[in-house]
Amino acid sequence: MSELEWQKSSFSGGPEGNCVNVATTPDGTIRLRESDEPRTVLATTPKGLAALLQHLRPRPSS
Repeated sequence: MSELEWQKSSFSGGPEGNCVNVATTPDGTIRLRESDEPRTVLATTPKGLAALLQHLRPRPSS
């Protein structure tokens, strides 16, 4: 696999300096990793990532 171009996620920015990095492979697979554990990489599809983000998004309180 060619070298991926990792980008810092807009969801990052905690006081510890740790962040989530995101990259897309030529076949459209999305890769995710944490800056403090760059060797551990998760792979997902755009649809899978969208479902995860929807699940994690805060819901308005009633």
